[in-house]
Amino acid sequence: MNQNAFEVIGGHRLRGDLQPQGAKNEALQIVCAVLLSTEPITIHNVPNIEDVNKLIGILRDMGVKVVALSNNSYRFQADEVNLDFIYSERYTQSAGRLRGSVMLIGALLGRFRKAFLPSPGGDKIGRRRLDTHFLGLQQLGAQFKYNEAENTFSLEADCLQGTHILMEEISVTGTANVILAAVMAEGITTIYNAACEPYVQQLCKMLNRMGAKISGVGSNLLHIEGVSYLGGCEHHVLPDMIEVGSFIGLAALTQSEIRIKNAAVNELGIIPSVFGKLGIQYEIQGDDIFVPEQDHYEIQKFIDGSIMTIYDSPWPGFTPDLLSIVLVVATQAKGSILVHQKMFESRLFFVDKLIDMGAQIILCDPHRAVVIGLDRQYPLRGINMSSPDIRAGVSLLMAALSAKGKSVISGIEQIDRGYERIDERLQALGADIRRI
Repeated sequence: MNQNAFEVIGGHRLRGDLQPQGAKNEALQIVCAVLLSTEPITIHNVPNIEDVNKLIGILRDMGVKVVALSNNSYRFQADEVNLDFIYSERYTQSAGRLRGSVMLIGALLGRFRKAFLPSPGGDKIGRRRLDTHFLGLQQLGAQFKYNEAENTFSLEADCLQGTHILMEEISVTGTANVILAAVMAEGITTIYNAACEPYVQQLCKMLNRMGAKISGVGSNLLHIEGVSYLGGCEHHVLPDMIEVGSFIGLAALTQSEIRIKNAAVNELGIIPSVFGKLGIQYEIQGDDIFVPEQDHYEIQKFIDGSIMTIYDSPWPGFTPDLLSIVLVVATQAKGSILVHQKMFESRLFFVDKLIDMGAQIILCDPHRAVVIGLDRQYPLRGINMSSPDIRAGVSLLMAALSAKGKSVISGIEQIDRGYERIDERLQALGADIRRI
């Protein structure tokens, strides 16, 4: 039976503990970094999700030795990489279906001085250009070619030479790709306007344990002294901050009591406080976040009394991956809010499903939506809908869990790409959800 939909009976209050999975966006970078060394590298807390598993599969096909030590721990050794594989039809098909495959180019270029990539797939959330990646790699000395007919990219370099790079946009994956190439370049590289998300910090810390010389970690100015060899190491992936934020919102939306275990609170930035602006109560207890059962929550206003606006921006600003969660949670709050999605132009297009469920939302344009929270006076109603991307999919799942009646969400392969066994984990808390 093709299990490609969730059937959800909403209206149940949930209770219990949730453990966030390993961070998807960090894992995709870390797994690619194993290509830089011939020595064994052990990675723990790897999320068992489609996007990460597909990337590990590509590495296996490339000749990387992969040993699953447990469900979420792997040992990698890239001592016998078959570089010819990256020019094969199988590689083109596999990498072309996975947005995270873009992280391979920095590592391949850094170690082997050549890289090849089909235009990667992924979420339908608007244009996500790769210019920043290639411009940075070209400044290190790589020659870039784009085959328009086949929609493929190739990079080659006789040698990589350290230089000063001013990133034209704050791109997490673009910064990571330049770091992966620069750590084994000759001389010194400085990267200004670098992304400083925890994912990038984790990559830098792992590379330093392997023998890289990166300073300025956590800032937007990185200083990299190239080395000729990188060794093995052991690395632990952070808990996924997007799951942590999603679970805070889920608790409030469904009037539930949820404890988020081992949330790496010190790495969450402003995420908890933004949900606090929606009126959600929470307590930091050690490294856990406890969200008590809450029948009502009221959106704050700015000091001058104007309507609250929540928008995304590069770290340490609010991550765009949680704006769809904020939007759904606001539908059942008291008060109004403007959600401004600055970084992607198609991520708000799922609000038509929420409007069909009874939410009061005005979609102003592709970037802005006004949510009028009616304090649960008119609960959402269950409908049939489909998931356009990972984050919208989970937002719709949350809406369905709080709605009256039955909802059916199709296209859940999008949700499975980013959330590990989400149905089983929610069932353990009392959710009525099943795959059909």
